[in-house]
Amino acid sequence: MNKTWVVVAESSRSRIFNMEKINGPLVEILTFDNPEARKHDAEILADRTGRSYDSHGHGRNDISEHYAGKQEAERFARQLAELLDSHRLTGDYEQLILFAAPTFLGLLREHLTESTNRLIVHDSNKNLVQFNADKIRDHIPKPIPRIIA
Repeated sequence: MNKTWVVVAESSRSRIFNMEKINGPLVEILTFDNPEARKHDAEILADRTGRSYDSHGHGRNDISEHYAGKQEAERFARQLAELLDSHRLTGDYEQLILFAAPTFLGLLREHLTESTNRLIVHDSNKNLVQFNADKIRDHIPKPIPRIIA
């Protein structure tokens, strides 16, 4: 069997599992945290910039709060993509299965190199970060797709 890594991620945390056998357990090998994403917006923002009224005129919102959160998720996606790329280069895995929160999955895919993207045999926009390994395993397709070289 090819060396397969299973990655579960969201904007504040990712977990990477190794799957050595088709029916074997998932072994967690790395947790990659983004504590900045858990901070309150006021902690992330140095300055409070413009405010806007919502579309129905019932309240005001900080324009920069949404932007700061998106920037933080983008930064974390880039860091995770770089980590996956470096492990690809050292041969730590040969194929990837990705599960990520919908928006974060898109950000991650944007930052993965073309070579790493080609190793993805399955992805799903499900946030499974809080699940245990057995529950994550239940979401992996059977049979597991293979990369044809």
